[in-house]
Amino acid sequence: MELKDISQKEVFRYLGYQNNVADKTTQNIAIECTTELLNCCRMNYTYKTFCCAVENGKVIIDNRIIIESKNLSKNLAECNELILFAATLGTQADILIQKYTHLDMSKAVIMQAAAAAIIEQYCDQCQNNIETELQKQTLFLRPRFSPGYGDFDLKHQKDIIALLDCNRKIGLTLTDSLLLAPCKSVTAVMGISNQNRHCNIKGCEVCTKTNCTFRRG
Repeated sequence: MELKDISQKEVFRYLGYQNNVADKTTQNIAIECTTELLNCCRMNYTYKTFCCAVENGKVIIDNRIIIESKNLSKNLAECNELILFAATLGTQADILIQKYTHLDMSKAVIMQAAAAAIIEQYCDQCQNNIETELQKQTLFLRPRFSPGYGDFDLKHQKDIIALLDCNRKIGLTLTDSLLLAPCKSVTAVMGISNQNRHCNIKGCEVCTKTNCTFRRG
């Protein structure tokens, strides 16, 4: 991933700027943080396809994991398969953020935002790659849906981490408080459908189709 691929608009969105424009100094620091992260991070991801069943507000994965979530069930309607996905920027991002927490707190905050933007855009890139492969089979991918969204309980991080063998494959683990380590990491579920519903890769938060059947509440 290159610097040009990272939207500085996204960095400032994470910083809470909304429609406001940051001053030139802050813009330059954001570019510095993004560059430093891209130069040192070792991004990695893993995923696997599982069969699934959706019924009565429950999602059953591989006939062994049961997730009670109306939001996820709605997102996975008409899907008989899904992908469990995990991605991380690696420990280097955590080390950099921790470093600037001690040296320059304002830069640490911008570093946090830059890392958040990078992991999301890395996930988009990974998802595009997966979708390209699925389209060869005339299959289509639903948006990422992560534990913690809506009523999709955070405890299911454990299931995703275990089923993907994340610790061995990409060095991703889970703390006792259900936080991902390294912290700039993502786990998600993505439905596979034979119907092209034109779902936005970035999910419901940025999609303007408010009457979509699969929209998260």
